[in-house]
Amino acid sequence: MLAAALLLLLLLAAGPVRAGPGRRDALREELLLSPLPDGNVAATFQFRTRWDADLQRGAVSHYRLFPKALGRLVAALGVRELHLALTQGFWRTQAWGQPPLQAPAGAELWVWFQPTVTDVDKAWKELSNILSGIFCASLNFIDLTNTVTPTASFKPLGLANGTEHHLLRYAVLPREVVCTENLTPWKKLLPCGSKAGLAVLLKAERLFHSSYHSQAVHIRPVCRDASCLAVSWELRQTLTVVFDTFSSGQGKKDWSLFKMFSRTLTDACPLASQSKVYVDISPKNKEKELLEVTPPPASVHEAVVQGDKRTYAVYDLLSPSLFNTSRSLNVQLKWKRPQDSSELPVPVLHAQRYVSGYGLQTGQISTLIHNTHPYRAFPVILLETVPWYLRLYVHTLTIITKGKENKPSYIHYQPAQDRRRPHLLEMLIQLPANSVTKITIQFERALLKWTEYTPDPNHGFYVGSSVLSALLPSVIAMKDVDVEQSPLFTSLFPSSDGSSYFVRMYTEPLLVNLPTPDFSMPYNVICLTCTVVAVCYGSFYNLLTRTFHVEEPSRGGLAKRLANIIRRFRGVPPL
Repeated sequence: MLAAALLLLLLLAAGPVRAGPGRRDALREELLLSPLPDGNVAATFQFRTRWDADLQRGAVSHYRLFPKALGRLVAALGVRELHLALTQGFWRTQAWGQPPLQAPAGAELWVWFQPTVTDVDKAWKELSNILSGIFCASLNFIDLTNTVTPTASFKPLGLANGTEHHLLRYAVLPREVVCTENLTPWKKLLPCGSKAGLAVLLKAERLFHSSYHSQAVHIRPVCRDASCLAVSWELRQTLTVVFDTFSSGQGKKDWSLFKMFSRTLTDACPLASQSKVYVDISPKNKEKELLEVTPPPASVHEAVVQGDKRTYAVYDLLSPSLFNTSRSLNVQLKWKRPQDSSELPVPVLHAQRYVSGYGLQTGQISTLIHNTHPYRAFPVILLETVPWYLRLYVHTLTIITKGKENKPSYIHYQPAQDRRRPHLLEMLIQLPANSVTKITIQFERALLKWTEYTPDPNHGFYVGSSVLSALLPSVIAMKDVDVEQSPLFTSLFPSSDGSSYFVRMYTEPLLVNLPTPDFSMPYNVICLTCTVVAVCYGSFYNLLTRTFHVEEPSRGGLAKRLANIIRRFRGVPPL
């Protein structure tokens, strides 16, 4: 007992156990609040865990901040990069502007594998099944019929060779529904869970009572220092939600943390080395006045984000002076005038997609890409993934810009195979300044087997969103900044130079009707057949198995004889 007590005292005196040299890990958490042009508010959470360890060699046995489930998954299956997004709703680019982190509706998964992986398809299938169990999603429905290998669209965001395209797999499930059972395991991967720090605001009933909800997980290798001689692993858990403050605020666009999340911030995560709240207070009116938020921020940060200069109010949760005046932080914004946020700026790049035609035999997919820049032209990479049951006619592909044909600089097409793989179409298209480019292609609907229809076939079949990747011209030259010192919302996508910034956008998913048989007819036939068989076979079986016996009339029992005696005394005829 004395030895155990001495050992306990030594452990308490030594303080918390820290990772040894070469195994350091750090956590940064960040919340970005952005008032949108139409009066809504976008809240973007980012939790970044950086670990100075080599997961690929499999020598890691102790996990502190990095989730063990994801770390062992990366090591076992040879994952180089992993990007998973679960989204409910659609980001309205024309009304909300360029998104900080956009994702398509439903579930999206794209992974780069290590060159040492021999069977990529097998590893891809096993990976999707494991992620399906971790996040309680239907990722196990990802198979070869909805998986493609892009050649130009999804370049690695970390340290990886982007030319070995056979190591890349991309799939999307546009019908996936995101709910609380997906959010709960996502929060459990956080070092502090939802008990402390910014994660206390992640209240499920408030997050899903919104116009847009997207949660994602990004795993990639990054340089450990400026020399990039060693590799660290970065895990980013992001969550973007858009609140409609106008409808929930009784016609007012004023908002606060408590009004949106029904909670306030009381402390930072004890394991976080940085915990900050950024509020976009950039001017929204012609007078170029900064927005006023309460409580007043201790500092202001200026940065060039998506080609525009922005000003942010910064609240550091690790600062001792923040909670001196009050026990909690409730950031509030009240508009001075109703017209402060009435002007809707036009985004430089946005796109729409729709299905046209009539009948259930043929149709046409149309995509409109808008370049609203007054004098700059730029190229865009378009990725189209179409299921195999929509048979594309590639000879009908047309690209029209300003009434003239626009020939793509690069085109890659992989035809579909029935029940094996989907169509893959990638094009590099030059968008002239202030133009609208229309891309159309015709298709024919295939006849499915009756076992291939969904439980509600008359609802239709979903087609995944188109993906647009482009380097947009920046209005203000961007300077090279230290990634560790800059906010997290500016450092996910790498910037090639200061004159442009990278944007990946998604169009709306499509809902297509296919020729559907009358599934009620088999039910009617079964009911009629069962009725006829029951009546005919039942009567026939009854005749064959029934036995007839002649029953002679009996004189009755003792009770009947007593009753007749009584009736005879009364002068009543016997029974």
